[in-house]
Amino acid sequence: METNQYLSMFIDESREHLQALNDNLMSLESNPEDISIVHNIFRSAHTLKGMSATMGFEDLASLTHEMENVLDLVRNDKLKMDPFIFDCIFKSLDFLESMVDDIIQGGTGSADVSEIVNALKSIVSGEYVKGGAPQQGDAADKEAGASAALDEFQLSIIQQSIENGMRVFYIEVGISRSCVLKAARAYMVFNVLEQNGEVIKSAPSVEDIEQEKFDHEFSVFFVSNADKEELEKQISAVSEIDKALVTALDAEKLEKLLQLSTHAAQREVAATGTAPAAAVSSAAAPSQAGRTEAKKPAGSAPVSSRTIRVDIERLDALMNLFSELLIDRVRLEQLASELKKSELSETVEHMSRVSSDLQGIVLKLRMVPVDTVFNRFPRMIRDVAKTLDKKVDLIITGADTELDRTVVDEIGDPLVHLLRNAVDHGVEPTAERIAAGKPETGTINLRAFHSGNYVFIEIEEDGRGINRDNVLKTAIQKGVVTPEEAAKLSDEEVYLLLFSSGFSTAEKISDISGRGVGLDVVKTKIESLGGRVQVSSTLGQGTKFSVQLPLTLSIISAMLVRLSNEKYAIPLSSIVETAAIKPNQIRYVHGNRMVDYRDGVIPLVPLAKLFEVPGTTEDIETELQIVVIRKGDKLAAVAVDDFIGQQEIVLKSLGTYLTDLFAVSGATILGDGQVALIIDTNALIK
Repeated sequence: METNQYLSMFIDESREHLQALNDNLMSLESNPEDISIVHNIFRSAHTLKGMSATMGFEDLASLTHEMENVLDLVRNDKLKMDPFIFDCIFKSLDFLESMVDDIIQGGTGSADVSEIVNALKSIVSGEYVKGGAPQQGDAADKEAGASAALDEFQLSIIQQSIENGMRVFYIEVGISRSCVLKAARAYMVFNVLEQNGEVIKSAPSVEDIEQEKFDHEFSVFFVSNADKEELEKQISAVSEIDKALVTALDAEKLEKLLQLSTHAAQREVAATGTAPAAAVSSAAAPSQAGRTEAKKPAGSAPVSSRTIRVDIERLDALMNLFSELLIDRVRLEQLASELKKSELSETVEHMSRVSSDLQGIVLKLRMVPVDTVFNRFPRMIRDVAKTLDKKVDLIITGADTELDRTVVDEIGDPLVHLLRNAVDHGVEPTAERIAAGKPETGTINLRAFHSGNYVFIEIEEDGRGINRDNVLKTAIQKGVVTPEEAAKLSDEEVYLLLFSSGFSTAEKISDISGRGVGLDVVKTKIESLGGRVQVSSTLGQGTKFSVQLPLTLSIISAMLVRLSNEKYAIPLSSIVETAAIKPNQIRYVHGNRMVDYRDGVIPLVPLAKLFEVPGTTEDIETELQIVVIRKGDKLAAVAVDDFIGQQEIVLKSLGTYLTDLFAVSGATILGDGQVALIIDTNALIK
């Protein structure tokens, strides 16, 4: 495997572990007494540290190592989480994310982490407590390290082993100082031990030994039925091992062992043959790790899933190949209907069924849960609420709802903007909420769900709501609407004015939102994805933003239409209905043609004229075929010469040369080999 492939794996897995760290830390902040969450956080940090060290990213490894030290104290009940510790670990995660981002951009992942490392070290030493007094234990305990004692489970294993007549040993191993690969020698010793029994605990920890973070000596607690002399012989047989001191433990010696604190004292007792002890890490050796995890609550450890990583480019290549197959399928169906050969028709029908199933599978391969975007929002809401000194709960539902990867990649930023606005402009400050008789903690609901060929994402908060009068006042001042137009607008139309370019009702600019960018960026991005956004609000009760998005952007259902001798495709997602109108239904308003529709009139777009299609005429003497299209809450009618029919088409890019074409979003190849342009209906409605 090439280096860049290792790097790609490192980046993917680092992102997953960082997200897991964020998620679990958020859970721990809500349930600080749940040690099982701390174990999950510790595992992610440890794995990330090992990966970083292997890849040579030392700053990443050193920072995660210091995080481990803090988490180790917490998971062994030697330290209680408090706001300072939470903030330090959250800040550490921010550093880690920025370093991984730097690596993604081709950097070295280096950063000045000295300040946060010192903060983490002060937590371990207890100096962060006001006055510098250690938070736990006495000076001797700190000298030995807070992780010096056996934890309850490990102690239970040793006691039961002694009671059951098994042999428990304390083993000190010394590696030659001339040894170049001391971690490899240590591994060989552990291999010998695991063939004879079970390692309960080691000092330093197994992970530190793996990273060669020890001074040529280590010690272990070991349970086995082997003889002391045989163990010493096998360990000493490992190359470059200078010392293999094995001491048997009984109940009395174990009791004395637990009364000792420093590693120097432990070594002295071991040398005299009395109860030996060691400053041992709380991390179990490899053979013990499984048993330790088995005692944890069900579901606390991640379950390996039956998945494989597939490069995005391969999925795109698969989609392109299937696109060609789909085009050929349509062509074969057309030929079969013309030739009228039963054998050919049956074969083509079977191929159509198989390719339809294949199409479903290919599209599902591109579908990813919106959770990949949603999972970063709880941390963001926490930070924004803390900055604004507000209390906010984010409730996420439907995170397993799936969308096309292309849509998911693009929807993150618009949702971030909407959520930030919900916290900043929607949810009131605590004092204001209490005065209004509301709970002091605001609630933001983030929902995702399927409906037909769309995915809906809703952001709803129980804040102050949108003041219609203020919005209209600002809109008139900025020239977005005239006073006459404003008087005719419905509530929903007023709320949609918030998406006008440069529109902002913020009384003062903040770092969160209200810098004049407004929500127009959100609307533009959503509409570029073939979606739409709606707003509903009740003053004093809250606001809901609803985003509608197409399931996929690669293979779409479209209506094929004809303009003179040219064929065009209109996405079904933007079509309200098709109709035939008579000449007397056409109105002229300020020189523009309008069409009677329902209880009002809508503009008639002269598509043939806009596209300069040859062989068309403006004269309307007979019945006219129209397609009613929608953009948000606005409607328009497009005149066509004929309807060819509904068909699933493959969206093809026009390449790098044909750019900025008006009202054209791409092209598709039809079954007869002709190319049909796909109409961007959003560009036709202003």
